[in-house]
Amino acid sequence: MSATERRPGHHPDHQTGHQSGRRGLLVAGAGFASLTLAVALKRAHGPALDVAVCDPGLEAGAARHRGRAYAVAAGPRRMFEQLGLWPRIAPAAEPMRRLVISDSRVGDPVRPVFLTFGDGTEAREAGEPFAHMVEAEPLAAVLLDAAREAGVRLVATGVRAAVPGPRAMRVTLDDGAAEEVALVVAADGARSALREAAGIGWVGWSYPQSGIVATIQHARDHEGRAFEHFLPSGPFAILPLRAGGDLGHRSSIVWTERSADVPALLGGDAAETLAEIERRFGHELGRIALEHGPSAHPLHLGIARSFRALRLALLGDAAHVIHPLAGQGLNLGLAGAAALAEAVTGALRLGLDPGTDAVLRAYEQARRFDTVAMAAATDGLNRLFSNDSLALRLTRDFGLGLVDRMPGLKRFFIGQASALRGGTPRLLRGEAL
Repeated sequence: MSATERRPGHHPDHQTGHQSGRRGLLVAGAGFASLTLAVALKRAHGPALDVAVCDPGLEAGAARHRGRAYAVAAGPRRMFEQLGLWPRIAPAAEPMRRLVISDSRVGDPVRPVFLTFGDGTEAREAGEPFAHMVEAEPLAAVLLDAAREAGVRLVATGVRAAVPGPRAMRVTLDDGAAEEVALVVAADGARSALREAAGIGWVGWSYPQSGIVATIQHARDHEGRAFEHFLPSGPFAILPLRAGGDLGHRSSIVWTERSADVPALLGGDAAETLAEIERRFGHELGRIALEHGPSAHPLHLGIARSFRALRLALLGDAAHVIHPLAGQGLNLGLAGAAALAEAVTGALRLGLDPGTDAVLRAYEQARRFDTVAMAAATDGLNRLFSNDSLALRLTRDFGLGLVDRMPGLKRFFIGQASALRGGTPRLLRGEAL
């Protein structure tokens, strides 16, 4: 029986109620953060800790992530290195060595640059890229393979119910299988059913914007440069990918646009859509062509009022959703995985129950401040830049230029984005659990 076929109800401890079964974890949702959490815990504890990841999307494998790409910051990259995964991820990763920020309108013939990152003094180690762009499909494939190799049970069905008790959480899956575990991790997305069932509130709102993503081929080498063009409707980001394709070079775009304008912008034929992209993409990288997409996704901001309930921890989008302009959504989720793995491991090594409130409170305290701060920062930047006010334009451009002339302040911003500050979880510092 394969790893994706074994059901929690088939686990021997489900019938006997032995302590080892009640020390297990069940993760609802097979996203990047939850798979990383599962791999980290199994690598640290081996057969002593049973870990199951349940998600009906597992049937589709890594292919369901095709066409997306993410910025993996330096801290999460070090975590992947510590887990032995980075050599397998690196062939799909492109170092982001420079970030160029401009502020203009779509029709402006010149896009003045107000801020750049990437002179080598802004990362903790000179010359270290502050991020790598990684395509989602190969990243998912590596994590799924690593989970199987580590002994994580991958279960291709959803979680129907999770009922907490004083000593265990009783979980029932959509296929009727059931078992008791010490802790359930809700990583089932922004509309988390487990979060709702636990009565955890959600604070947030929808933006009048959509994020349009696509993979672009282009004739000239990006040389590891990322571009963030702030336009009145929202930022247009060009993010470097590994070379390839008919034109030789590739980038991912994340284009924020007013939702009301999306049907007109993307509703034409392929040539018309490419022309709209080219107006914003510019000509610096030469001729362009569409490789994948575009697809549009409504944008939201939201944070759970708590990251925990009785024997339940929220992870990833179930805990927080932010605007994509800083590319930090995945990194927040991975930082949460590192913090939760550390809290659970600390309890297990003392022979304690990993699902107690003390363990989950330590996890929440480790992540809540940084999460709220990042959400506030991205929301504020979006509001500041997604407009065409002349007064605001002059103010923000002055501020960008000021930051560009202050290396210490630039190092602070890179440290925030890279998760390489003191007090961060051990895995993000490249240290073992």
